[in-house]
Amino acid sequence: MSRIIVVANQKGGVGKTTTSVNLAASLALTKRRVLLVDMDPQGNATMGSGVDKYKATPTVCEVLLGEASVRDAIHATTTDNYSVLPANADLTAAEIDLMELPDRQLRLRQALAEVREDFDYILIDCPPSLNMLTINSLVAADGVLIPMQCEYYALEGLSALMSTVDRVRSQINPDLELEGLLRTMFDPRNRLANDVSAQLHEHFGEKVFRTVIPRNVRLAEAPSHGLPILSYDRTSRGAVAHLALAGELLRRHGAGFGSNDVAQEML
Repeated sequence: MSRIIVVANQKGGVGKTTTSVNLAASLALTKRRVLLVDMDPQGNATMGSGVDKYKATPTVCEVLLGEASVRDAIHATTTDNYSVLPANADLTAAEIDLMELPDRQLRLRQALAEVREDFDYILIDCPPSLNMLTINSLVAADGVLIPMQCEYYALEGLSALMSTVDRVRSQINPDLELEGLLRTMFDPRNRLANDVSAQLHEHFGEKVFRTVIPRNVRLAEAPSHGLPILSYDRTSRGAVAHLALAGELLRRHGAGFGSNDVAQEML
């Protein structure tokens, strides 16, 4: 049985796309079949996976509007053994068109149903807003993974997102659950970061991933080369952290593949 995980946070710059791309590559390294769905009109997850958003056709836009089959829109990455459902700026217009369509909140879930059993994990990278594209993603998902920086304003944004998740769960998708909170760009020398981290543990307990993603120059450089960090510099702290995240996620799902095993697989 596959699992669909949406990577969401309406606050920008918290590492959603970085998490989506590098978790996809890390899970693929463990021989899992992975599809990364780009639901952000910026198309950063598409480009960060080595797929040219300007040439990719069809895209998730045509899939949502019923103009193309999801199978026809899926692209394979050249080096990282996962698949991508790409996005580009056309998705902005698609959001407006979606408002006039029947079952507009269900379009992504209906599309992914066709290929769900072809993959072990489907990861959805969301735009930094709570719009119809994000709602479609939440309705399609089994779990929500929330990347966040440990800073004051992040807590306010988290509250708004959790309210949206609760509404989607109560009205449309009762199976939606919190996959976990991921602390990104984490600096343990920062007192505020540690204070916010402690608050997260207090309120969310085991839902906070033990893995933290550190600030890492190599991790920030990788997207400019159209590569996940594993292909750009697999010995970097950013690569090791995302492999650990993949291992922790698999362990939570009872996959019997821990973070140490993932590290060995990398080597």
